[in-house]
Amino acid sequence: MAAARVGLVSSSFSHALHASSSSTSTFTVSLRPPRLRLPPYLPRHHLLPTNYPRPSSSAARPRRLRATMSQAAGNPYAAELAAAKKAVTLAARLCQAVQKDILQSGVQSKADQSPVTVADYGSQILVSLVLKMEAPASASFSMVAEEDSEELRKEGAEEILENITDLVNETIVDDGTYSVFFSKEGILSAIDDGKSEGGPSGRHWVLDPIDGTKGGDQYAIALALLDEGKVVLGVLACPNLSLGSIGNLNGGSSGDQVGALFSATIGCGAEVESLQGSPAQKISVCSIDNPVDASFFESYEGAHSLRDLTGSIAEKLGVQAPPVRIDSQAKYGALARGDGAIYLRFPHKGYREKIWDHAAGSIVVTEAGGLVTDASGNDLDFSKGRFLDLDTGIIATNKQLMPSLLKAVQDAIKEQNQAASPL
Repeated sequence: MAAARVGLVSSSFSHALHASSSSTSTFTVSLRPPRLRLPPYLPRHHLLPTNYPRPSSSAARPRRLRATMSQAAGNPYAAELAAAKKAVTLAARLCQAVQKDILQSGVQSKADQSPVTVADYGSQILVSLVLKMEAPASASFSMVAEEDSEELRKEGAEEILENITDLVNETIVDDGTYSVFFSKEGILSAIDDGKSEGGPSGRHWVLDPIDGTKGGDQYAIALALLDEGKVVLGVLACPNLSLGSIGNLNGGSSGDQVGALFSATIGCGAEVESLQGSPAQKISVCSIDNPVDASFFESYEGAHSLRDLTGSIAEKLGVQAPPVRIDSQAKYGALARGDGAIYLRFPHKGYREKIWDHAAGSIVVTEAGGLVTDASGNDLDFSKGRFLDLDTGIIATNKQLMPSLLKAVQDAIKEQNQAASPL
């Protein structure tokens, strides 16, 4: 067994893929010897042996994928949903392997100070691969994703690129579905598949390869599909989230079975199942209509939330329970299945919301019967490129609570603005 040395930066990595920037060390990951290395990234039909049917034919898709599609009669996006679920499940497998085998991870810093790990890049590559193999062929493949290869092309990034290449190839070998082996240049090209700008025309996949590695124990692989500017499909793979309800104020999970996969397609409702495989169960938001009985979710990281403002909103509503703080779009999944009643997101001034941070989660909530809007009650608009143009913040709840929540939000914002005014 060959061994790949992984460059590391100190991290707590308690449960999720959390990383910080203190001391450095190394860790050894055992990998199989590489098979025949392909030349740099090729079109999807070149990634398979010549005797393998091209995946644009439905007969070329794995048998289990065709079964899933046949069970989803009446869903116009059944094939895309099956491909998306397979994509995030495979990406989650890589993330779980990193979480298990590497206590500390190599990090490339992002502009927003959240860490980019080997798993971030690896997850994005695997999602791109599976979508190209499994999703119905279209005129062109378009994906709006968080990562690009710029940092990995710089001098000094050779080791982390080697680590990504090894981990991606090992995950593909272990899965056994595809006869694919990425070269380093192929890895860089695959990452850059996510450089689309999106927009109001055509179809665009929207991906956050790992949402939530700054703190807490929750993270998600979040994938959505835009069709003519509208979110029509979303899946959330939450490897550390229990299939049961969230059991404590830090977003911890109760129960023994961990690993939840949420999915939703427009007009077809929302479901949750085990990441390890189980029958999907329909989910719905809670039916609470009295704010006094409600609990609310907000970001685990204080830098991602104006807690004075969210506290004021909760006080105006009469919410008695303390906030449940969870990292990542796992909050959307938990809200969709009724673990809580309200989600509040009010980033600090100047922060621009990215569409990949909300596309998948928002449709899971709305298809579960909830509402997701900006602070003025407007629907989120994902058709304007990589960023959301919205008023102040994002709120989500059930239909019964939304009127009172909107009033509390607007009153709290007005008071905050008056307090900040010099006049």
